Amino acid sequence: MVRKVLVDGDIIAYRAAFATQDKSEAEAKRKTDELINYVWEKTIDIPFPSDQDFHVYLTGRNNFRNDIAKTAVYKGNRKKGEKPTHLEAIRDHIISNYPSTVAEGEEADDAIAIEATNIGPEAVIASIDKDFLQVPCTHYNFTKDEWTTVEEFEGLKFFYTQVLTGDSVDNIVGLFRVGPVKASKILDGITSECDAYLRVLEEYDNDVDRVTENGRLLWLRRSVGDIWEPPVCASDQD
Repeated sequence: MVRKVLVDGDIIAYRAAFATQDKSEAEAKRKTDELINYVWEKTIDIPFPSDQDFHVYLTGRNNFRNDIAKTAVYKGNRKKGEKPTHLEAIRDHIISNYPSTVAEGEEADDAIAIEATNIGPEAVIASIDKDFLQVPCTHYNFTKDEWTTVEEFEGLKFFYTQVLTGDSVDNIVGLFRVGPVKASKILDGITSECDAYLRVLEEYDNDVDRVTENGRLLWLRRSVGDIWEPPVCASDQD
C-alpha cells in the first residue's frame, strides 16, 4: 500500500511565519523547510516526496462560505491586523519547491478532504486542525506527533457535533451553552445519519435554515463543488 500524505500548508506557513517574525526571509524559508521535512520524515518511508505520495495545500482567493454565512460573518471574529512579515514569501517558497495546490474559491481544507476521499484508506491528512476529524482516513497531528484513524460513521458524528457546538475559531454560531460534552449526550446512541440530523434539528427547535447554514459552513467538501444538504429523512419534518 502506497501512502499519500496531504499536508495542511496553511498551518505550516503561519507557524513558520510567526516563528521568524523578527528574522530574515531566508531564515523563514529554512523554518518552512524544517517543518515540512519533519512531517515528511514522520509520515513517509521512501525517498524525497513526489506528487504521488506527498502534497501540500494552501488556501487561495475567495471562499464560498462567505456567501453562506448569514447568522454571523464567517471568520468575522478574527483580527484584521497585518499578516506575519514573511507569510507571502513562505507561501511562494512552498509553491516553488514542493508538490502543491492552491485552492481557489474554497479552503485548503476542502481540497484536502476531496483528495482524501478520492484516495481512500491510503490517505493521510497531516494537520493540527480538528475540523479534519469529520473526514474518514488516517490523521497525523504533527505538533503532538499523534496518529488517529477516523471511520466513516465516527466522522459523521463529529460533523454533527460541530453543527451543535459551532466553531468559535471560524465564528460559526452553535447552540447556546452546548459544548462537546452536551453534544455528545445529545448524539449518544445514534445509529444513522437521519438519527443524528433529526436530533440536531430538534435541538434547534426545527429551524432547518439554521441547521443547514451551520452544516454548509462546517462540511468539508468531498467532491468538487460539493455543498452539504440535509439527509433525505428531513422531508419527514415538512
